[in-house]
Amino acid sequence: MGDKEWIQLAKKGDSHAFAVLFQEHYSFLVKYLIKITMNPDIAEELAQETMAKCIEKIHLYNEKSKFSSWLITIATNLYIDIKRKKKREKQWITNEHVFRKIKWQLEQQNVEWNDALTALNKLPETVRVLIVLKHYYGYSYDEISKMFHMKVGTIKSRIHYGLDLVRKELEGNDSKKPR
Repeated sequence: MGDKEWIQLAKKGDSHAFAVLFQEHYSFLVKYLIKITMNPDIAEELAQETMAKCIEKIHLYNEKSKFSSWLITIATNLYIDIKRKKKREKQWITNEHVFRKIKWQLEQQNVEWNDALTALNKLPETVRVLIVLKHYYGYSYDEISKMFHMKVGTIKSRIHYGLDLVRKELEGNDSKKPR
């Protein structure tokens, strides 16, 4: 039997068919992943995740491309997701380090650091900048609009959104404080 027949059986839930498909394609998949990850351990882990995803999504395989191409697409997307996650984690760690350093430096200079600044730190940078310009430095919506070549309505909505997030964060902090 060829891949088509095994795939049809696998779509019906035949575990032996899945086993045959995995046996046929696993080595190829691992070799591909080693080449893109340059790490055999990660390649092996991704190959296993790919096969698990294959079991879950086999009903979506439409046979317009080769089965191996479909597996490569799944594996590549999983790899890209891992890279994105690591990038976000690295960015978060960097931001957290910078935040702590700034807080420490300000405290050393006897500058008050309050919960509002902590809440501001959790906002997306694009929103934080707008709030700081408006509420810390007193720029008007029109002035901010001109600085960033954005519509006044967009500026207002982003500031409103950001302030809502800050309020929620501050309310959350108040509930955590002992009374």
